[in-house]
Amino acid sequence: MADPLDDLNAAPAAQAQAQLADLYPHAPWVAEQALRSRPFRSVADLRQRLRQAVDDASLDTRLALLRAQPAFGPLPGADAADAERLAQLTAQYAARFGFGFIAADRGPRGTPLDGASLLEDLSRRLDNPPDAEQEEALRQLHRMAELRLRARFGEPALGNDIWDWHEALSAYSDPGYAEKGQLTVTYLTDAHRACAARLSQWMHDCGFDEVGIDAVGNVVGRYRADRPGAPVLMTGSHYDTVRNAGKYDGRLGIFVPMACVRALHRQGRRLSFDIEVIAFAEEEGQRYRATFLGSGALIGGFNPGWLEQKDADGVTMREAMAHAGLDIDGIAALRRDPAAYLGFVEVHIEQGPVLYELGLPLGVVTSINGCVRHQVQILGLASHAGTTPMDRRRDAAVAAAELALYVERRAASDGDSVGTVGMFEVPSGSINVVPGECRFSLDLRAPSDAQRDALVDDVLAELAAICQRRGLRYAIEETMRAAAAPSDPRWQQRWERAVDALGVPVHRMPSGAGHDAMKLHEIMPQAMLFVRGQNSGISHNPRESTTSDDIELAAQAMLGLLDALSNDTTT
Repeated sequence: MADPLDDLNAAPAAQAQAQLADLYPHAPWVAEQALRSRPFRSVADLRQRLRQAVDDASLDTRLALLRAQPAFGPLPGADAADAERLAQLTAQYAARFGFGFIAADRGPRGTPLDGASLLEDLSRRLDNPPDAEQEEALRQLHRMAELRLRARFGEPALGNDIWDWHEALSAYSDPGYAEKGQLTVTYLTDAHRACAARLSQWMHDCGFDEVGIDAVGNVVGRYRADRPGAPVLMTGSHYDTVRNAGKYDGRLGIFVPMACVRALHRQGRRLSFDIEVIAFAEEEGQRYRATFLGSGALIGGFNPGWLEQKDADGVTMREAMAHAGLDIDGIAALRRDPAAYLGFVEVHIEQGPVLYELGLPLGVVTSINGCVRHQVQILGLASHAGTTPMDRRRDAAVAAAELALYVERRAASDGDSVGTVGMFEVPSGSINVVPGECRFSLDLRAPSDAQRDALVDDVLAELAAICQRRGLRYAIEETMRAAAAPSDPRWQQRWERAVDALGVPVHRMPSGAGHDAMKLHEIMPQAMLFVRGQNSGISHNPRESTTSDDIELAAQAMLGLLDALSNDTTT
């Protein structure tokens, strides 16, 4: 059977343009421009070339493309009230933005969206600034073209299955959240242990040779090599969540390698190394004041003092582990021997807007940012808001605000650094009192420790200068210091080659969030692959999402990495 992509690459220009004419209705120039890049290496390459044709067009041309689209609607399953609501909102939308509402009528798995979801999306997007909404409307056009292409070239089989696993695992949630339809899975709760049992069963079904739950609750699957005594590649991520979470943070990095092992097993293939997939039991630090319990235990980083910590209900970690049937005495033996391992790779949803805004499905991580956190207290003088002249005030909150603005400027001037004042409090504040005290947090991150430390030094120096100039005192406590985790160059290049082989542009980027990979980095080489998030890349939020098409590319990239690594370790 002829390959449709080969046919497209070989077709005369007019015929090829006719084949792509329905992808961007009323805009034949999009296909015409994209076809100048033939031959396409893959369907993903074709998708990117079509998108690039639109991105390279002038603003007026892009606006004309949006205005040429047919009117949105009708809503599936809509009643008269929904139809009236749609008419009202679309009229408001057109008046605000100058073009009609554009939205893909199929969701991230390619299944039809219901009318309520589409109305909710329309209502939310009405609040967007005009330039942001123009870009969002174009993204929706690109998504519609992507869905039409997959109808022609085939469904993302691995991506659909992985997407379904996420949905099924999200059925388990802690009490107080499950009743509200919210996803929350914290360490060793009933929902957490149900997730572990489900993951264990799925690993068995995928063809892993060994599956077990270790002494801290990690679910560990091993797919054996084609020879005894082979080295091991470790991969995985965490299955616990924050409260009222999204479905993909952490879990994507478990399911992608699981699907890869299943594909190898179905083909009867063994590689030149063992594949160890670990669903880490804890990374988020939501139930106890400890993070990375799962991955930390593998590097010998489990602190026995944590066992006496109590959760909000007074249950100690020791009691929770005993209730779950875990072998506390066996935790120390979980430490891995780095000499037995080739390295660690992790797939993760980006948790940010970069790939979404660039229109790229995958990103190769260059480094996991180092982070320093402080709690700061500025002390001034509380005084009457009406009688204290402006030039005689010792306002602690204004000083903190001045520092927050400096943090914003200083971090923005330093490539890939970020700074956040996430907590800001005036204790016992009153509307008619000049604040005499302000407490706030500092979170400062950068891709290298040297860059991070320079940022910290400058911010703390500015804090001292502001307080001296304003006649204030301050106290500061460092509450966390995490080293940056640069990707191992060889492993980063392996991800880059795997992404490039798919016909997808290779985009390199740091990770601002912490990941299990930064713990494994302490004892073995590591590198990460990011997958684009939808909804502007929002994460730690129920709207966190990605498409089965992007998941498919991540799975294919990992299969490519595994194949290449097997060849490297055989020769």
